[in-house]
Amino acid sequence: MKQVYIIHENHPRLLLFFAGWAADETPFKQYRPMDMDYMVCYDYRTLDFDATAVRGYAEIYVAGWSMGVWAASHVLPTLELNVAGCIALNGTPFPIDERRGIPPAIFQGTLQGLTGASLHKFLRRMCADSTAFRDFLSRTPRRPLEEVRDELACIARLDAGLPAPTLTWTEAVVGSNDRIIPPVNQLNAWHELGTKVTETDDAHYQEPLFKHYLQDRWTNN
Repeated sequence: MKQVYIIHENHPRLLLFFAGWAADETPFKQYRPMDMDYMVCYDYRTLDFDATAVRGYAEIYVAGWSMGVWAASHVLPTLELNVAGCIALNGTPFPIDERRGIPPAIFQGTLQGLTGASLHKFLRRMCADSTAFRDFLSRTPRRPLEEVRDELACIARLDAGLPAPTLTWTEAVVGSNDRIIPPVNQLNAWHELGTKVTETDDAHYQEPLFKHYLQDRWTNN
């Protein structure tokens, strides 16, 4: 796993963001949560997490998006961190699941058919419309196709061998226009876990969603 500081100014609080599959820090580095350090995690070919840099924070607030919800669900319970709250954005702890995540046939089809063209189509489906997609293309992640294909295969392999996740999520946000992880499956997962859910009309990737949860939410917090 990669861990990249966007803000590292020795604030007592840290916003720890677990991004989704095929991501890097590029789409998320413009956000500036007030009076907080800010780290972006991505690349889930392994779930190895270096906690030494983050153990000194008085409070850590976690946000997970898409596959980052799964990654955080398995990584954080193994660490001794001062986690004050966890917010899931358009994801669940069960990434490959008929009722609570991406249906297995769709996940395997994405993995087996992954090409540059199909990845481009996937990124388009993440966005609400062509305008949002053009905006996203100005800050698309900069990772090689072979690397993100390997990451997707590793997520499937790791998930199959992991115990049930135990992280308690404070809140989950589910976008009704998510075309990557079926919204009904997200709702199934969070209702099963007893997690508070906020329903929106967002797509899987919606820039205002990230601006709120990675920046504006912390202005008066």
